[in-house]
Amino acid sequence: MSEGDSVGESIHGKPSVVAAFFTGVGTVYQTWLDKSTPFYAVRWALTLLLTAIYMIRVYILQGWYIVTYALGIYHLNLFIAFLSPKVDPSLLDEDEGPSLPTKQNEEFRPFIRRLPEFKFWHSATKGIVIAMICTFFDAFNVPVFWPILVMYFIMLFCITMKRQIKHMIKYRYLPFTHGKRTYKGKEDTGKTFAS
Repeated sequence: MSEGDSVGESIHGKPSVVAAFFTGVGTVYQTWLDKSTPFYAVRWALTLLLTAIYMIRVYILQGWYIVTYALGIYHLNLFIAFLSPKVDPSLLDEDEGPSLPTKQNEEFRPFIRRLPEFKFWHSATKGIVIAMICTFFDAFNVPVFWPILVMYFIMLFCITMKRQIKHMIKYRYLPFTHGKRTYKGKEDTGKTFAS
C-alpha cells in the first residue's frame, strides 16, 4: 500500500486535519456520554424537553407529519426491545441455555434486557435530533392526511403492546424491578458464621 492510501491519512502518512477533527469531536462526544451515564433522570428529562420542542415545532409549522410518524414507529420499536428479554424464552428449548424462572421455587435470575436503558435513551435522543433536522428540509414535508397516521399508530401501538404483554404473562417475566427483593423469615440474630 502506498503512502496516503489508508483512510484518514494524508500524503505524508500523518492523520489528515479532517480525520483529526472528527476523532476529537468523537472523543469529546463519548466523554460527555460517559459522564451522563449515572444521571438517568436528567438524561430523560432533557430528552422529554427535546421531544416537547420537536412537537411544538411540528405543530407550529403544520407539516412533517410523516417524519413524526416514522419517529413514533422508531420509538415504539425501541420500547419493545427495551421491554424484551435478551434471550427470548419462546425460542429456547427446555434444555438449552439459561431461561427465566417459570415456577415459584426456581432460582431467581435477573432480567436482562435486549436493549439496555442507556442505549434506549441514546437511540431515542438521536432519533429526535434527526427528526428535528429533517424539519428544516422541505423535501421531507410530504403532504399526508395526518389523522389517518395517528389512528394507524394508535392501532399499531395497541396491537404490539397486547402481543408483548401476552408474551410477558406466558413466560412470567416482569421487565421492571422495584428495588431489591426482600424475604420475610427468621429475624437476624446478629450472629455470624464465625461465632
